[in-house]
Amino acid sequence: MDLRTFLDHVDRGLTVEAGSEAHRVMHAASQEALRIVAEINTAYRDPDEVRALLAELTGGPVHESVVVFPPFHSEFGRNLHLGRDVFVNMGCRFQDTGGIEVGDGSLIGHGCTVTTLNHSLDPQRRGDMTPARVVIGRRVWLGANVTVVPGVRIGDGAVVGAGAVVTRDVPADTVVAGVPARVVRATGFTS
Repeated sequence: MDLRTFLDHVDRGLTVEAGSEAHRVMHAASQEALRIVAEINTAYRDPDEVRALLAELTGGPVHESVVVFPPFHSEFGRNLHLGRDVFVNMGCRFQDTGGIEVGDGSLIGHGCTVTTLNHSLDPQRRGDMTPARVVIGRRVWLGANVTVVPGVRIGDGAVVGAGAVVTRDVPADTVVAGVPARVVRATGFTS
């Protein structure tokens, strides 16, 4: 199985069985991602150098308007898509194997975690993983230490309060907060 076939597999939400060929491809890609992330995090890099390493990590172009403050962590890289004018603050962790899309103009606060894989509840199959893409819309703001779980869609213009755990879709132009995150109010703006 090559990387493109693997990405098609996870984009369809198919299980990655422990010990399977898909699992081996995932781990091989992860080793390359960890090497690149180590380069991002182990020395000062100017913004252009960080973007160049992000392009190597994702396997695609990263717009000159994207800013990422290290340390930054990604365990796969090849299923991470950053829009224009995205800002990712220090200490963020992206588990992007299942796919993470960050829309134009979004801000990701300190220490956020975005996950895209769930393990099987069956203890005999616990190593199996089910991927589910996370989509963060345009002009979204994730406050510090937000956690987003697999399969969540955050609508354009939404604000997620610091420390929230987002377990379900967030409507556009709303503020959510808490554990689990719940709508607190409308933003008062239209995205």
